Amino acid sequence: MLAYMNKEALRRTLSSGEAWFYSRSRKKLWHKGETSGNYIKVCSLWKDCDSDTILISGKPTGPVCHTGNKTCFFEKLTEQDIEAGPQGEA
Repeated sequence: MLAYMNKEALRRTLSSGEAWFYSRSRKKLWHKGETSGNYIKVCSLWKDCDSDTILISGKPTGPVCHTGNKTCFFEKLTEQDIEAGPQGEA
């Protein structure tokens, strides 16, 4: 999955050993799994060479995607998707 973090989400992730993120739509922190029960136990955290991206290696307790899929990346990109633009917008 792809999600956003702020400093507090990163602090909570490091201290709890479970993934925390920042919801841009709800404008608040969320503990992955708090509503679904599908938590992510953090195994390791990696930063990129610019220190602006974090990769979490973790073990989910169930499906990661809110759709019930194992991952959020389960749909292959098509030419129609490119023509439609992001989120189906032209």
